[in-house]
Amino acid sequence: MFSKRIVIFTGHFGSGKTEVAVNYALQAAGKGKKTAIIDLDIVNPFFRTADARNTLEAEGIKVITPIYANTNVDVPSLPAEISGMFEDRSYNVIIDVGGDDLGARAVSRYRDQIVREDYIHYFVVNTRRPMTRTKEEIVKMILEIQSSANLKVDKLVNNANILDASTPELLAEAARILEAVSAELSIPVGFVSGMEEVLSGYEGDKGIEKLYLKKNIRLPWERQ
Repeated sequence: MFSKRIVIFTGHFGSGKTEVAVNYALQAAGKGKKTAIIDLDIVNPFFRTADARNTLEAEGIKVITPIYANTNVDVPSLPAEISGMFEDRSYNVIIDVGGDDLGARAVSRYRDQIVREDYIHYFVVNTRRPMTRTKEEIVKMILEIQSSANLKVDKLVNNANILDASTPELLAEAARILEAVSAELSIPVGFVSGMEEVLSGYEGDKGIEKLYLKKNIRLPWERQ
């Protein structure tokens, strides 16, 4: 799971993409990897890597965010530091990309640099969110993001959840939907993710790795 130098996470709004990216970065750093995380989510001001900056930086992770990250201003002003991460190969880099085809255009700016690297592109799916509930909706979203990012999705992430009401059965239900998506697009499931109390009770997806999550991203109404 942690073998690639460049790891890209895309996904629709509410997929939990940023939480997955932040936890992935923390666990990569925990394995002794020199890690950076790039917030390319120029679309959604409410769920951003910048929320977890203190936690990430405390673990030695370099955090690179757009100039207007963590505000209500969504202007695609991307820092020059991003290009530096492709040049400095001592870093393992996680890229958290915006939540739709418009957001995915941000990563397309770096396509030529990315494809020269050892990289992987994960698409995070929460089947309990609008527009990614069915095989047809998920396929449509993947095709849109692939087109906008100009990068093929390599693997899917089963991150089905309904916050505190999540269950292992919910992950199993999502696994059946993602199996159909995989069959149609020839994109395998890379890993399944979830909070430890849920994921520890999930026995499906034999042979597929698990990413145990801890909550790092605060909901808007939790920020006081």
